[in-house]
Amino acid sequence: MTPAAAADFASAQKKAGKTVVTTNGAFDLLHAGHQFLLSEARKHGDVLIVGVNSDASVRKYKGEGRPMESEDVRAKNVAEFADAVFIFDDDDPRPWLRLIHPDVHVNADTYGKDCIESDVVKEIGAQLVLVPIKKELGSTTETIRSQKKP
Repeated sequence: MTPAAAADFASAQKKAGKTVVTTNGAFDLLHAGHQFLLSEARKHGDVLIVGVNSDASVRKYKGEGRPMESEDVRAKNVAEFADAVFIFDDDDPRPWLRLIHPDVHVNADTYGKDCIESDVVKEIGAQLVLVPIKKELGSTTETIRSQKKP
């Protein structure tokens, strides 16, 4: 799905009276922390739409050697938890947030209430929900580090 198709899907769902929730991320090496974020996001509405960073955008902010899995694999993994998934090339979610216009946008609390999306979420009249991330659920970076140890 493209961001434009996700916007059409969101519009149809809103017309049907459903609450549309979005979240986004790299979702590289899907782990329990990702699953927790996605399940928490789902609790805030009827329809969950997830933006997955493209391979190029992940490399841009995570560095060479990332992502560990291709954007197609990552999107398919996330699709198990979402009603719609799209891949986006920007490292900034604000353009597609303006396009999709969700009722609720969910982000990890590590980014805080002043996260990059906060201005657009407010502008479109959506609610920003911050999910507390549980460090004990792990992270992709920690998984990669532990695999490199002898």
